[in-house]
Amino acid sequence: MPTVLNIKGFRFFFFTREGNEPVHIHIAKAQKYAKFWLEPITLAKNYGFISKELKEIRNIIEENQEVIKEKWDECFS
Repeated sequence: MPTVLNIKGFRFFFFTREGNEPVHIHIAKAQKYAKFWLEPITLAKNYGFISKELKEIRNIIEENQEVIKEKWDECFS
């Protein structure tokens, strides 16, 4: 489960068995978890994050979208 980013306590990571899915990122903090698709940036799953946190996560993804895509390609290509 490669970690791509650690920002503001949020851990952004991939599961290595999911390379057959469209580009996405998993996010965890404490006991909370979310999954976002990257093209377009869309919430796929949320377990415990409040809307303010989801907005912050989305902003972090937008700011780091190219890095996330590069790491995805490194991991799954």
